[in-house]
Amino acid sequence: MIKRTLEASLTERLNDEKAIIILGARQVGKSTLVNDFRDKMASPVMYWTGDDADIRQMLKEPTSARLKQLIGKAATLIIDEAQRIENIGVCIKLIIDNIKNIKVIATGSSSFDLANRINEPLTGRKWEYRLYPLSFSEMVNHHGLLEERRMLNHRLVYGYYPEIVNNPGDEMPRLRQLADSYLYKDILTWERLLKPEKLERLIQALAYQLGSEVSYNELGQLCGLDNQTVEKYIQLLEKAYIIYRLPSFNRNLRNELKKSRKIYFYDNGIRNAVINQFSAIETRQDTGVLWENFIMNERLKYIDYHAVYCNRYFWRTHAQQEIDYVEDRNGKLYAYEFKWNAGAKTKFPGSFMSAYQPAEALVITPDNFVDFVSNGG
Repeated sequence: MIKRTLEASLTERLNDEKAIIILGARQVGKSTLVNDFRDKMASPVMYWTGDDADIRQMLKEPTSARLKQLIGKAATLIIDEAQRIENIGVCIKLIIDNIKNIKVIATGSSSFDLANRINEPLTGRKWEYRLYPLSFSEMVNHHGLLEERRMLNHRLVYGYYPEIVNNPGDEMPRLRQLADSYLYKDILTWERLLKPEKLERLIQALAYQLGSEVSYNELGQLCGLDNQTVEKYIQLLEKAYIIYRLPSFNRNLRNELKKSRKIYFYDNGIRNAVINQFSAIETRQDTGVLWENFIMNERLKYIDYHAVYCNRYFWRTHAQQEIDYVEDRNGKLYAYEFKWNAGAKTKFPGSFMSAYQPAEALVITPDNFVDFVSNGG
């Protein structure tokens, strides 16, 4: 069993009154994670799933009296696939406000407010966490640093989804199935898209532009969509934890890009499945961007799992000077370049260095990345 980093944080929150909300893409292991620490939960434990039609029906018009009746003497309530329950935000709020000595743990593959068209905030009533595909650090803890470093080229191509990691030799068909069966499921449900061809075309275009500055206008022309629809679909893909945007950093210099964004996939394997490209890393033309996507994801996992508070950016000017990644931590800037070739010469732009005087400027390569993704850099 591969132990998830998030388990320790979740276990610490079991004894207070707030709900625990675990969000993440489909198939990243949310249900497995909850089951792994079920023995630490207060008993008896009740389990509901939004996949069951009778559960969805019973919770359609919730009242505190009805919820008390349904929960009975349970001390812990697990709600899996919670985004499928129409009024899940209302349900959890009513439970927390009206039923004593009950711990609610809910998992979902999307943000509840989007899936349910409600605006019932759980502000002050929840601990919210994100679960990602397996991380480099989790795999190091599972079978050691040497073994996981040996797997690096493989991870750049096939990624870290649990099903992929746990079924070596069968990666390609499983990734294709993941991409085909799960990627669009929530989005198609939310938007009732009967012909998702343009959405699929958009995500393929994003896959080919991985790590590059993207233009909504250009994407729209490629996919036959207007700018507003492109932005809407990108927001939906973000809500489903398929992609995320990185904004541009700008403060002082007149020629800095102000409103640009780069887009990354949460998992290399899913990105490669979208374009059906699984050739070995040694033969590819996109190794550099796969390395950048990999490092961005592993850094994101570290930041989220260890509650590192920072803002994340890239930096670029109209003169094409650029820095792959900039973190703003506690008022200090940290600049990073990601290079697959450890021997490549890299110089940070003088205009950035003189204007912002970063606390750190490092080139992250396969030779030195471990601390950056495992120990905070």
